[in-house]
Amino acid sequence: MRAITIPEPGGPDALVWADVPDPQPVEGEVLIEVAAGAVNRADLLQRQGFYDPPPGASPYPGLECSGRIVALGPGAHGWAVGDEVCALLAGGGYAERVAVPAGQVLPLPTGLDLVSAAALPEVACTVWSNVFMVAHLRPGETLLVHGGASGIGTMAIQLAKAVGARVAVTAGGPEKLARCAELGADILIDYREQDFVQEIRKATDGKGAEVILDIIGAKYLQRNVKALAVSGRLAIIGLQGGVKAELNLAALLNKRAAITATSLRARPLNEKAAIVAAVREHVWPLIGNGQVRPIVDRTLPMAQAAEAHRVVDASVHVGKVVLTV
Repeated sequence: MRAITIPEPGGPDALVWADVPDPQPVEGEVLIEVAAGAVNRADLLQRQGFYDPPPGASPYPGLECSGRIVALGPGAHGWAVGDEVCALLAGGGYAERVAVPAGQVLPLPTGLDLVSAAALPEVACTVWSNVFMVAHLRPGETLLVHGGASGIGTMAIQLAKAVGARVAVTAGGPEKLARCAELGADILIDYREQDFVQEIRKATDGKGAEVILDIIGAKYLQRNVKALAVSGRLAIIGLQGGVKAELNLAALLNKRAAITATSLRARPLNEKAAIVAAVREHVWPLIGNGQVRPIVDRTLPMAQAAEAHRVVDASVHVGKVVLTV
């Protein structure tokens, strides 16, 4: 088969579409013939040599895909050859075939084609696990999403609105904020021109946000705590703004607030399977009835993965960039 390889870490041109050995499904795995995969910022880090796959995972980038099952490994239950699916991966989505644990596979949502479905597994699992399973967002609460126009952000807006929450977003510029508003965001904050702490307090009569979903990390840590409501929950899922920051613990204590930080890729298989099962139970029906949909900015052929990385690196997209085989 062919896959996107990284002979030497570097810029987008480090990605090479090359012939590689076919993967073979082992115990509990299925083999998927890939129709499409989607680009995540973790892929950019892997390309640069900063985010190696977990032990035993495919060496090729790509944390999600869609396609058809073409083979079953021993003990792979619940699926059949020919099933159209999408899947959460530890790697290998930038390829013509990928082996994946059966517990990380999802059926094609009702009404979606294979290309659109490739944009779902990573964002749906990340948002559901952090915002709902960990931070326990409830109806009537306010969720602040940093990077509202990103793949994560566009999914978080829709899921939060579907459960009856109020959504605030930060994004860069009026065009991205307008797209967030179209998806249901109630409070629009241009991080280039506005202080999100002041804006969230103003919009909530000084109360703050009960839940914050943060992709920035260190740069926003102190301000995020200021923006939290009493008993608020800050969920950190990215480090685009650095890894080290000082925090006044008294501010956290005074708000009786909680900070969690999670990653998805390196979790044990049983934890990933539990998240995927929860997404299938809670998110898939919302996609099936049209309340939630994948937001695809553009599609490119898999061989043009370098161009897709340039788009994501420049943050000129809204939603996901999808690569087709």
